[in-house]
Formats: sequence, structure tokens, C-alpha cells
Amino acid sequence: MDIGKRIKQLREAKGWTTNHLANRCGISQSFLRSVERNEKGISVANLSLICTELGLSMKAFFDVPGEAGGANDDLLRQVEQLTSEQRKALSAFLDAMTRHSYT
Repeated sequence: MDIGKRIKQLREAKGWTTNHLANRCGISQSFLRSVERNEKGISVANLSLICTELGLSMKAFFDVPGEAGGANDDLLRQVEQLTSEQRKALSAFLDAMTRHSYT
């Protein structure tokens, strides 16, 4: 899934500018633009903020009509079974992974 493209699609569906969404989330407009253009990655925490402002759950964000969700559905079910502490640890791990480029 192209996360930046999905954010832009959902933002535009609400008729919001990048500045409007960025201000609502407390992130910079330039950062949001870079994410939408796939020039920068986004942390789980910031994606969660964006989803909240757009009025979506993370699950709804990743549920894209026409895309197969089998593996994502299994992963989401596993995450839902984690304790609060386990989710925090997973979030920290994913944030660390998105800060590094593994090519």
C-alpha cells in the first residue's frame, strides 16, 4: 500500500489542504507533503494522529476497496490481541524501523 497516496486521497476527500490536516495533527505542512510524495516515512504515532483527525481507525485506513487484505487482516488480529504494553513496544519497534532505510 502507498501510505502517502492514501493519506492524500483521504485528505482530499474531506476537502482539506495539507496545511489544514497538518495543523490539526500538530505536524509540519512540509513533513506531511513529503510523506504524501513518499519522500519520507511516517511513524505509527503520526499515522495514528492523522487517522484520528480524518475520523478513521487504523484498520479503516488500511482497508482499501479492491485490495486484498488477507495478510493485513491476520496482522491486525494479532495486534488487537496484544496487551497495552506489548502494543507500545511494537509501536516503538515500528517507529525505529521507519526511521532507517534498509535497502
